[in-house]
Amino acid sequence: MPQIRKILIANRGEIALRIMRTAREMDIATVAVFSEADRASPHVRYADEAVCIGAAPSSESYLNIDKILEICEELGVDAIHPGYGFLSENAGFAKRVKEAGLIFIGPSPESIEIMGSKLAAKRAASKYNIPMVPGTPDAIDDRNEAKRIADSIGYPILIKASAGGGGKGMRVVENEAEFDEQMDRAVSEAQAAFGDGSVFIEKYITSPKHIEIQVLGDHYGNIIHLFERECSIQRRHQKVVEEAPSISLTPEIREEMGRCAVDVARSCNYYGAGTVEFIMDENRNFYFLEMNTRLQVEHPVTEMITGVDLVKEMIRIAEGHPLAIAQEDLQIRGHAIEIRVYAEDASNHFLPDIGTLHTYVKPDGNGVRVDDGFEQGMEIPIYYDPMIAKLITYGENRETAIRKMMRAIDEYQITGVQTTLPFCRFVMQHEVFVNGSFDTNFVSRHFNPDVLSTKNDEEVAGLAALISALLSDTLHESKPVQNEEVNANASKWRARRFTAH
Repeated sequence: MPQIRKILIANRGEIALRIMRTAREMDIATVAVFSEADRASPHVRYADEAVCIGAAPSSESYLNIDKILEICEELGVDAIHPGYGFLSENAGFAKRVKEAGLIFIGPSPESIEIMGSKLAAKRAASKYNIPMVPGTPDAIDDRNEAKRIADSIGYPILIKASAGGGGKGMRVVENEAEFDEQMDRAVSEAQAAFGDGSVFIEKYITSPKHIEIQVLGDHYGNIIHLFERECSIQRRHQKVVEEAPSISLTPEIREEMGRCAVDVARSCNYYGAGTVEFIMDENRNFYFLEMNTRLQVEHPVTEMITGVDLVKEMIRIAEGHPLAIAQEDLQIRGHAIEIRVYAEDASNHFLPDIGTLHTYVKPDGNGVRVDDGFEQGMEIPIYYDPMIAKLITYGENRETAIRKMMRAIDEYQITGVQTTLPFCRFVMQHEVFVNGSFDTNFVSRHFNPDVLSTKNDEEVAGLAALISALLSDTLHESKPVQNEEVNANASKWRARRFTAH
């Protein structure tokens, strides 16, 4: 059984740091790779060794397979952990790693390839009678036949790219008159994003919940699930708020959904950590969507409620150890919530915002975890995903976790760029989030950017009042400020400084 002594992390930022910390706890040396844009990144300093891999664009650095393998040979690396994004779900990369005599800390190339195609994934999962959304079983090559199927399942329908994800190559079609136009757009987007224009259609679930199940499998056929994550608060089909467990699942649905997730993993002989994604309609019927053959961004909430270090388990599995955890050993303890702190302007259609982190002070305290890869004074590069950090809170129940999250958001101080912190606080306070009746349409149905603009206007007024009060104190030495409105506004600013930009 091989023992991993040195891991190269083929990634950057917070996930690279996350993996390195567990590796250090396991007495495993780490190698960081970095682009020119990430030379000052904390993950570069944290690693035992670090090598510049190329220019800022990911195509010239983090996606450079030849260079990564060359560094592994030069530095005597045993294994590669791909993190998420970049090469993490690239079957060709996993195959090259194995051919080089290295250990790929993840699933087999065959599993990645099967689950990398939504259509192939559905065909594999169908052997286990997993519930599927009604639609076409194969890629569309006959539009007239596709229109006939759309009529039979009923509009609205969803045209989806077979390869990739992240909302690219995905179009909602309300009626037959829109079909051809939306089909052309979906094919074009899929081809541009993934080099594969294959698309298929599904019945569009109008008010879905997005629920996913974490799974772990070893090389001996043992597969377990670590319960669910609720991921329905999204913008542009990408998650912003996640939590575990879901407020919407009964114990019976949780058990059945977990069984289905294990069967999906079994359908492709899966080992390592992976996530099986489902959508659930308003009647709590759930349907298989896809499987992500990697560690997920939102894995910390699962770690918080189960006490399992998923990165450690991935490394142990890669070394050939059988799972040390049985399904009956696992139980849900408490509640965890994660928000993604993006450098985005939620009041302007969540457009990315680049700049320098002039102020960057993280929250702390009981039940608060921050996974990040930035420090004060660093720039947010334009070349990569604009996520600054993941803020996670944990409590004995959901209400406590929400309250801790609101406190942590208030303590998080970031200036220099716009962030999603104000939006996430808006979510935490919203009635439909608190009572659990939200779905993936939360942003379109409940979020008005003017809400944040109003708060920002109040913030500016409060800051002006605070400055006025301080100046008044200075000019009049020990004389108290008499203007009650000024003092009130200044107090509001101190209490709401999380919205400062």
